[in-house]
Amino acid sequence: ERKRFYQNVSISQGEGGFEINLDHRKLKTPQGKLFTVPSEALAIAVATEWDSQKDTIKFYTMHLTTLCNTALDNPTQRNKMQLIRAAVKFLETDTVCYRVEEPAALAELQRNEWDPVIAWAEKRYDVAIGSSTSILGPNIPASTKETFVSHLASYNMWALQGIEYVITQLKSLILSMGLIDRHITVEKAVLLSRLEEEYQIQRWGSVEWAHDYDLCELRARTAAGTLFVHLCSESSTVKHKLLQD
Repeated sequence: ERKRFYQNVSISQGEGGFEINLDHRKLKTPQGKLFTVPSEALAIAVATEWDSQKDTIKFYTMHLTTLCNTALDNPTQRNKMQLIRAAVKFLETDTVCYRVEEPAALAELQRNEWDPVIAWAEKRYDVAIGSSTSILGPNIPASTKETFVSHLASYNMWALQGIEYVITQLKSLILSMGLIDRHITVEKAVLLSRLEEEYQIQRWGSVEWAHDYDLCELRARTAAGTLFVHLCSESSTVKHKLLQD
């Protein structure tokens, strides 16, 4: 945390996109690059994060700012295909594909809650996914992986950074695509990603406050990542043109 050093937050349009101004200073990334985002809506969302900070700046609450910094600085120096391959690799260990046989109540809960999401994904992308109780997980066909590679290739680099972020939170490509495609809500996606944990909590109880904090944090990060993907995927230029027409 650091003491808030600015009074006003504003946005302005520059050559490379939309910039964030803290008083009269332009925001920079950790690597010293000018903080420039591709859409006005995203700039407003980031500016709101900065404006909502009180006496101290809590960087760990500023998920959209962090995602923008990652997209601008690309600290891991990965190209588009490397990002896509990393995202698709999560299919091999996807949360909703790994099932238990015992206890029977949890196995039934997994079938009831996860099977419909897998069925939706198989129909939506015309692929075979399946599930397995083996420790090795399901055998995902190569054609399924290639279909997801092709689908993710339709997103730009900024959106892909957000998609990978959401996948990392949920430990699931399938839940992430359901969320980004607006098939399920953030609350539902988070609940499904924590199904076994929620089952254990209902059975044994939770550690006071710790469970609620973890749940809220995961929802906040997942919601921010999803919003980031949507704001980076939609063209404000097209929207302005449609409004003028």
